[in-house]
Amino acid sequence: MSAGRPARKPQETATQRLGRLLDMVPWLIQHRGVPIEEAAREFGVSREQVVDDLELLFVCGTPGYGHAELIDASWESGHVYLDNADDIAAPMRLTRDEAVTLTAGLQALGSSLVGSDVAERTLAKLRAAAATTVDDSVGRIELDLDDGSQHPAMATLKDAFARGRRVHLRYYVATRDESTERDVDIMRIVNLDGQWYVEGWCHRAEGVRLFRLDRIERAEVLEVDGTPPPQARPRDLDDVFVPGENDLTVVLEASRWAAWIADYYPNEGVERGPDGSLRVTLKVADPALVRRLVLRLGGEVRVAEPVELAQAVAAEARAALEAYDRLDT
Repeated sequence: MSAGRPARKPQETATQRLGRLLDMVPWLIQHRGVPIEEAAREFGVSREQVVDDLELLFVCGTPGYGHAELIDASWESGHVYLDNADDIAAPMRLTRDEAVTLTAGLQALGSSLVGSDVAERTLAKLRAAAATTVDDSVGRIELDLDDGSQHPAMATLKDAFARGRRVHLRYYVATRDESTERDVDIMRIVNLDGQWYVEGWCHRAEGVRLFRLDRIERAEVLEVDGTPPPQARPRDLDDVFVPGENDLTVVLEASRWAAWIADYYPNEGVERGPDGSLRVTLKVADPALVRRLVLRLGGEVRVAEPVELAQAVAAEARAALEAYDRLDT
């Protein structure tokens, strides 16, 4: 671009112009006889653009598009007069179905994430608008959505989160069949695939962890600041399982009958054989998960790596067989 040449103004999109036209019609009706220059200032465009818009509005109207249905616009005197546009200028109104759909979506959004009131504020505005534009019953729509209140710990967790306090949890770890005591700084409370979780910085693990609410046996608010440390970062919740840097890398070899594990479990990579078998690499925080999976599938899956885990699974399988043998004698 040569020196001194003004930068070219970005070309207006059709969507931007349509939005301006929809705003312009009711404004011009309310300001009948307004000078073109004043209309240009109101909408932030040039005088020429206002004239171009009026020429377009002159051929717009309601279905039928005869003389009686088209907008009547005149501006030859330098003042704008708009007629026959009352239907287009009328405020947009929600149908009952539209109001119900929006209300359901906002309630679902509000129920899936605790700690943000944006959805609740928007929902309140929608209900107020629906009550006046559709009928009174729409403004009172209430949907029975899971808000997590069935979990005894939810009220305590919400209280701690709202006040920025640390919580002490007694948490059942299903993979080890044991209960653990943990102090947690809450980062968020979320609903994922129908399950409620609290995500926070676990001082026991010294890392970010997700805790299922139905496995929290007891929750207590501590009068301690619950601000997570600077290194705490929310996880990508597209998948509840997020490998950690200290997790164990495991390679499994599965027959075609057990190939479903590659789709069911998050993994680091899959090698498929011509017969439908596969080698799948995955990260696990607890090797007990792998031991139970391999034993449950009864020979359709074996641990290829690491050797120590393969030996542990084999030993557990032999112990199980010996137990059966003792029952037979």
